[in-house]
Amino acid sequence: MDILHAFNAESAINSFGLAGIFLILFVETGLPVVIGLPGDSLLFMAGLAASGTGQVIKIHLPLRELAIGAPLFAIAGSQFGHWLGFTYGAKLFGRENSKYFNPKRLKTLQKWIDKYGVGKMIFLGRFIPVIRHLVNPAAGIARMSHRKFFAWNVFSAIIWTQGFIWGGYVLGEKLKGSVDEYVLPIVAAIVIISIAPIIWEIFKEWRTRKELS
Repeated sequence: MDILHAFNAESAINSFGLAGIFLILFVETGLPVVIGLPGDSLLFMAGLAASGTGQVIKIHLPLRELAIGAPLFAIAGSQFGHWLGFTYGAKLFGRENSKYFNPKRLKTLQKWIDKYGVGKMIFLGRFIPVIRHLVNPAAGIARMSHRKFFAWNVFSAIIWTQGFIWGGYVLGEKLKGSVDEYVLPIVAAIVIISIAPIIWEIFKEWRTRKELS
């Protein structure tokens, strides 16, 4: 995820409206073969579009439909991802030459799950690029029950979608005509905060290897 995602989110909203937003949310959380979709910035800018202010987003989105539809599609996508992992198991990550589905990636996910637990990982994974795409099938591979997964899925999807949507909406309402000046810095901050956990884990692993060598 990078600053370019701000423009990808803008393009998706301007071109496809609610349908594009809902499709991206489903694919991003349900089909782990698609990595790097602009989930966080998409939700934030959708909220901004619902406020009807600024020139970055050319269309006005209905807030009620956005606030209801976004978590529903995020939940549906995650349920599909969990089903994939639960049904096909570790075979999904059994290909050594796969860019995303390989034993090394599964091992990394397992380390995160062991550290935080499957439930917390589902919640935290909502806010972390790449992890967001892979954590749902990983929960299925870990044989997390459908009932428990559904509970964590619903809780995390509501917090994730509503937090960014209402953040964008409130900002648009507060800043009105001057909101465009703040869009890119805010999206950049969202990106940095999103990838910070990944950078921190990489740094800790590098430091541990250095200490052991």
